[in-house]
Amino acid sequence: MDKLEVLRRSDVFHYLDEDDLKVVEKMCASEVFEAGTIIAKQEGESEKLYVIEEGLVSILLELGPTDKRQIQAASNFECIGWTASIPPYRCVCTAKALERTKALSFNGKELRNLVYTNPRLCAAIAGGVAYVISQRLRAAFTQLMGVAYQD
Repeated sequence: MDKLEVLRRSDVFHYLDEDDLKVVEKMCASEVFEAGTIIAKQEGESEKLYVIEEGLVSILLELGPTDKRQIQAASNFECIGWTASIPPYRCVCTAKALERTKALSFNGKELRNLVYTNPRLCAAIAGGVAYVISQRLRAAFTQLMGVAYQD
């Protein structure tokens, strides 16, 4: 699948028009992560935003040095590493490839710097990131309610 189609179907860029998608397409690179690869480490610096082209990534919450819990997963056309676009640019979870994963990567600083050259597109991307965050929060809330529900 070509980059433009992946972006068109992604949760973070899906609402952009064709011209904006072509601008964004020029900003990304393809990366491949083998199963078991740590893509982002909780509390580490968040430098890249990724859109998964094909694969599966575990989103883990590290509760201590030996205690990790998978809280969510991300797969085709979903975004991980959104923290690269939101201060303080620190990973809130660890992302680990569960299988061979192809992704489009974006330099977070380059996305943020669009505010100087293309503020309208920067705002649109920020809206997409907000959408991703809201979906993740909703999923986490639903998961928590399932665990804590009482009659």
